[in-house]
Amino acid sequence: MVLTRRGLLGNSLLGGAAIAATTGLPARAQSPTIKIGVLGDESGVYRDLSGPIAIAAVKLAVADSKAAGRNIPVEIITGDHQNKPDVGASLARQWIERDGVDMITDTPNSAVALAVAGVCKNLDKAFINSPAATADLTGPQCAPTTVHWTMDTWMLAHSTGGAMVKAGGDSWFFITADYAFGHALERDTSNFVTQAGGKVLGNVLAPLGTSDFSSFLIQAQSSGAKVIGLCNAGSDTVNSIKQAGEFGITGKGVKLAGLLVFISDIHALGLQTAHGIVVSNTFYWDRDDRTRAFSKRLQPQIGNARAGMGQAGCYAGTFHYLKAVAAMGVAEAKKSGAATVGRMKAMPTDDDCFGPGSIRADGRALHPVYLYEVKTAAESKYPWDYYKLLATTPADQGFRPLTAGGCPMVHS
Repeated sequence: MVLTRRGLLGNSLLGGAAIAATTGLPARAQSPTIKIGVLGDESGVYRDLSGPIAIAAVKLAVADSKAAGRNIPVEIITGDHQNKPDVGASLARQWIERDGVDMITDTPNSAVALAVAGVCKNLDKAFINSPAATADLTGPQCAPTTVHWTMDTWMLAHSTGGAMVKAGGDSWFFITADYAFGHALERDTSNFVTQAGGKVLGNVLAPLGTSDFSSFLIQAQSSGAKVIGLCNAGSDTVNSIKQAGEFGITGKGVKLAGLLVFISDIHALGLQTAHGIVVSNTFYWDRDDRTRAFSKRLQPQIGNARAGMGQAGCYAGTFHYLKAVAAMGVAEAKKSGAATVGRMKAMPTDDDCFGPGSIRADGRALHPVYLYEVKTAAESKYPWDYYKLLATTPADQGFRPLTAGGCPMVHS
C-alpha cells in the first residue's frame, strides 16, 4: 500500500490558522498554490537518510523562503516509494496528473529516482533530487526538468576512492548493492582505481536490504585486496561495517572504504566502531556558523537527530526552487517545470547548508566537497561531534566535468 499524506503549508506552518472554504459564501479568487511532493523512504533501509527529517527540511525551506519575503502559497504532499521504481513512478504520475504537484524532491534510491525523473520529464514538472547518488541523473539520463543536489557516484568515487588509492590502497574488492546506485558507484570507483594504477580484484552483488554480509565479507577478505569498497548505503552500510568488525576483517592491512556514508550511519555505528573511517560529504551540521544556524532552526522538528547531506539537499533545493518561483511568478512557474529549472540554473545558489554555488547546464548543483575522518570517542566533545576535516575540493573540481557525462543537453 502506498502511503501519502497531505498538509497545507503557509499560514499553518508559521503558526497562523489555515483558512477553510465555507459553503454558501460567494466564491473568491484563489491565489495559485505551488504544490511540492516529498517522495522518500519512510519505512525502509534509507529512512534515516530520508524520511521525517527530509520532510522537516522541506518545511523549513518553505518557512525560510517566507521569512525572506517570498510569500508563496505552498502545499506539501508526502509519500513512501518503498524502494520500488514502479511505486515511485506511479505515485509521481498520480501526484502530477491528479493532485497538481509542481515539483518532486527527496527520492533516495537511484532506480526510483531515474524512474521518477522520466515521469517528471514527460509531464514537464521539476524534479530536484538530493539523496539518490547515480551520476546518470546528470549524465545519459539528464533532463531539462532535473536538478541533482548534494552528491553523486562520480564525486564519491573521485573523493573517497581517490584518497584511499593515494594512501596506498591500490587493490580493491567491492561489495555492491545490486541495483542502479551500487552498479554506478562501483563503475565510477573502479575507473578511478585503475586510472591511478590500482587493480580491482573482484566484486560481489548483495541484494538491497541484506542483513547478513558475512559470506560477502569473507569472500572479499579471501581476495587479498587491501581495500574492501562498500558500494551501498543506509542500513546496508551500517550492517557491513559492524559485521566486518565482528569478524575481525579490518586491520592487518585491510581497510574498509565506505563510499557513501551519512552521519546517521556514523551515529548508528557509534564512534568505537566507526572511528577512522574516511568519508566524503558536502554538508556537515557543525562545519561553520551557517550550517549550525540551519541545524538550530531545524532542531525543534527533529529532536536529538541531525540532518545529513541528503536531507540538507532537500532543504537547499526547495529553497532555491522557491527563489526561482518568486522571480517568475507562481502562475508562470506552474506552467512548466523545465522553464522553472531553467530559471534556477540562471540564478546563483546560496543557502545555509552549502553556501554560494551554481547549477550547471546538465542539472548538477555545484558546491565544495569535504573529505572527513571520523573522530575517536576521545576526540568527540559533544553530541554528534563526529568529523574532522582532511581536505576540501572546490566546487568546480568536485564533480564530473560538464562535457564528460554524456548529457544530451550539453554540447562539447
